[in-house]
Amino acid sequence: METKLHNFYDFRAYARKKLPRLLFEYIDRGTEDEIALTELRQSLDSVRFVPEVLSGLETVQTDFMFAEKTHALPLVIAPTALAGLVSFDGEVKLARAAERARIPFTISTQSVTPVEHIRAGVPDADLWFQLYVWKNRALTDQLLDRVWASGVTTLVITADTPVSPNREYNLKNGFSIPFRPSIRAGLDVATHPRWFFRVLLPYLRSGGMPSYGHYPQDFRHNVTSSVQSQDLQLENLLNWNDVAELRKKWRGEIIVKGILSVNDAQKARAIGADGIVVSAHGGRNLDIAVTPLDVLGQVVEALNNRLAVFVDSGVRRGSDVLKLLSYGAKAVFIGRAPLWGLAAADEQGADAMIAILAMELQKAMTMLGRVSINDLKNVTRFVSR
Repeated sequence: METKLHNFYDFRAYARKKLPRLLFEYIDRGTEDEIALTELRQSLDSVRFVPEVLSGLETVQTDFMFAEKTHALPLVIAPTALAGLVSFDGEVKLARAAERARIPFTISTQSVTPVEHIRAGVPDADLWFQLYVWKNRALTDQLLDRVWASGVTTLVITADTPVSPNREYNLKNGFSIPFRPSIRAGLDVATHPRWFFRVLLPYLRSGGMPSYGHYPQDFRHNVTSSVQSQDLQLENLLNWNDVAELRKKWRGEIIVKGILSVNDAQKARAIGADGIVVSAHGGRNLDIAVTPLDVLGQVVEALNNRLAVFVDSGVRRGSDVLKLLSYGAKAVFIGRAPLWGLAAADEQGADAMIAILAMELQKAMTMLGRVSINDLKNVTRFVSR
């Protein structure tokens, strides 16, 4: 692995060189004027702490528990669509990295690799599954049966995407789902031969163009296919009654992802959710939304430990993780960071990126004089916004 890769920014810069522009920007950028991306960074940068010196700490405790399982770090690898295009078999590699770090890995409904293949490749990983509900509810139920049969008990329902976001750069780059061949996209791939030979070509040799691994076999077109079934369109009419029905059917834990208000958090508790993710979808969906830090403290206080509160969006440093934990979050979902690790240095890069975040978090906790995650809630904090 490159010895010059020391932090999120180094990995991101290296990933930018290795990935086609259309794929890099699909992961990296936001929506519309990308105000939300700027606000996410500013909200995290605005938080300051008062350290307590001479604490004499030899070690700090970073573990957290959810669903009677203890995890070594307060991190969860977030679901990301088409992560298998960042590296060949990328979802399996991320799952292995998560297992080694003893944190959960969340499989996306829109992953290249199906849940069964990921489970076979990483039998002991703590796999969670992110659900986009399809128009055809019977097919959604069949997918959930596959997920449960693969030993996944934690279901993460994405609630904040009723329509496709307005990402104009995707149109300019010739990127769409499904992919549509174009001269611009062809030139982009041609100028990134390492990605072609190390990622796309192995897929072509092993079974053709990569496809959506969770689509039923009859609907499993490759990612360049223009054939889309109405059955597999995301359900734009999804509502709390639908989530309540899923709660009745699903035998394991349910987490609702995409909460940005106390009212919605309380609705999630009322339908029996086990957790929520306070999330701005990485600044990729609604450009005028509040940031998680704007509401996280209020949500945690209102729920009063009656369900688990997770959070995501905008994390680049272990100190960002610390800031979010200090508001009462149980753990933090990370999306772009492990992808940049994977893109820059394959599976070793994913390992390294997680380890760097862990190291930064532990150093910041030690500097603050805080021995555990729970102890962070009592730290003296100032916000400049």
